[in-house]
Amino acid sequence: MTFSTRDLSPRIATEIQADKETLLSGTRAARIRELLEQRGVLVFPRVGFNDEEQVAFTETLGKSAPEQAGEIVYKVTLDTSANERADYLKGSWYWHIDGTMNKVPILASILSAKVLSPSGGDTEFCNTYAAYDDLPAEDQKECEGLRVMHSAWNSLFYYDPEPNSQVLKGMMSIGDQELPLVWKHRSGRKSLVIGCTARHVVDMDYRKSAALLVRLREWATQPQFVYRHKWSVGDTVIWDNTGTMHRATPYDPKSGRLLHRTKLQGEESFV
Repeated sequence: MTFSTRDLSPRIATEIQADKETLLSGTRAARIRELLEQRGVLVFPRVGFNDEEQVAFTETLGKSAPEQAGEIVYKVTLDTSANERADYLKGSWYWHIDGTMNKVPILASILSAKVLSPSGGDTEFCNTYAAYDDLPAEDQKECEGLRVMHSAWNSLFYYDPEPNSQVLKGMMSIGDQELPLVWKHRSGRKSLVIGCTARHVVDMDYRKSAALLVRLREWATQPQFVYRHKWSVGDTVIWDNTGTMHRATPYDPKSGRLLHRTKLQGEESFV
């Protein structure tokens, strides 16, 4: 049984070298959970989980969260023949946190690479804990207490600036939610809640709101807070959805790129 770790950058991401037996046994689950909170992103190179193994590994770490249709394993692809809602995933090309339409967002996502695009299709992550910690004191003070309206449909305009009314109505049906700009976690740590679903700061002039949200996104996605994963088939990556944002780098929708996702149920509400 093997288990060793190596930090991939000072502020985010750790690689874990481990065999399947060790990971599926659950004997290192507590350590993996600890590292996930500390480091935000964990990379398991070429571990080669099949779907059954990925679900079993996920459940050593917590309770699996099903997708809207009830499935546990979700196909992340822009190929509509493999995922009929693939167009919705174009929003994943922009910085975001999963679950901003939910009171309790998922704790973590686990992705395993099955088919890769010849170009593009990397995944980037940024540490929103570290980004908040490094904000100047005056900026932290400005952000404290602010509330932001998040809308799934806001992300639509990033990749489809002129959607038809039916598409917009469908995205709007997902809902809206007002969230704190600074998430005060039960651990005592704080992180920024921003990204492409963040529509505007409540009760703030729209120009000032847009300027603040863009400035915070630029701050949080500076190189010192970011890890970019270049996938190999068989890689598995976990990220702490409560303390990171992520995005995929653009790739050809016809490339067949395919990753399988499982999720851990959330354990802490935004508010």
